[in-house]
Amino acid sequence: MREEHIAIMIVDDNITNLKICKSVLGGKYDVFTAPSAQKMFELLEYNRPSLILLDINMPEMNGYEAIKLLKKAPSFQNIPVIFLTGNSDSASELEGFNLGAVDYITKPFSPALLHKRVEVHLLMEVQKKKLEIQNETLEAQQGELRNFNDNLKQMVAEKSQAVLELQNAILKTVADLVECRDDITGGHIERTQRILGILLEELTKMDFYREQMEAWDMDLLLQSSQLHDVGKIVISDRILLKPGSLDVEEFNEMKKHTTFGVMVIEKIEASAAACDFLAYAKIFAGTHHEKWDGSGYPQGLAGEAIPLQGRIMAIADVYDALTSARPYKRAFSHTQAMEIILSGKGTHFDPLLIEVFEKIAGRFTLPPARCPA
Repeated sequence: MREEHIAIMIVDDNITNLKICKSVLGGKYDVFTAPSAQKMFELLEYNRPSLILLDINMPEMNGYEAIKLLKKAPSFQNIPVIFLTGNSDSASELEGFNLGAVDYITKPFSPALLHKRVEVHLLMEVQKKKLEIQNETLEAQQGELRNFNDNLKQMVAEKSQAVLELQNAILKTVADLVECRDDITGGHIERTQRILGILLEELTKMDFYREQMEAWDMDLLLQSSQLHDVGKIVISDRILLKPGSLDVEEFNEMKKHTTFGVMVIEKIEASAAACDFLAYAKIFAGTHHEKWDGSGYPQGLAGEAIPLQGRIMAIADVYDALTSARPYKRAFSHTQAMEIILSGKGTHFDPLLIEVFEKIAGRFTLPPARCPA
């Protein structure tokens, strides 16, 4: 049975060999013959065979020289070549394989052996091409999958960013509403967040508390700090809006904004998946009034038993309170506030954090207060 569209080119200066090969293979394949390497290259311009049978010992250009030219030409380099030769020594065979031949048939050859060798190599070429097509298809599919994944990641990133921006907007609005309810402390949340950011930046540079801070998501941490006073939403207007100093009973009630803040955040946690944001917010709300010597509230924690976030927020919170005007006091200058905070080193505040505060306090700024319309 004749194989359609499978062409074989036989190159030999011996006309008898050409006739024998064509007789053996012509019944199954399209066979082209060339009496020289030069003629082979002329025929290759118009015919692309699936296999070349190439004699080695030819005048003008031998088989070794011809295969070198074939392998250099992009159009022909992938055509498999079987050498036909009367040389049967291993050195000649090795030379042929080194130059890129796929097989080596010595003359005189058996017609059956010639037929079988050609059949095997053509089958190998078919399988090779199928594999190349499969690989190309696989690469194309992988490329499409990568593009799909990249597009999906982009879509997820855009959606996540949109959700994050919405969350931040809602958070900012809630924080502003809490603050504007206590209108005597306008801008406190934004200013403490700014001071907190400066302290965290310098702590990172100075490599203080590195092991603890490495696990923090700084963006979430700063965002969550806006809820440190969220418990004030539960404090009555009579106390929260009092134009003068609070008496002991009123101050004790005001202290409860820390525990109320923790309760508010825990209610959110009960209906939402656990996340670092809420964990940070709860620490800020519950510990920013604790003192290094244990005299703070609500739990009377001391030293490093106070979470680091609470110890840092304590400095930012007190500095802003001192430099802001209240009905019961004037705003202290930066210098006066510095003296008061430095005097609290080791009693009110973490001594190591005060070293950082003293180094960078001059960078603190006071952005204008804002309340939602």
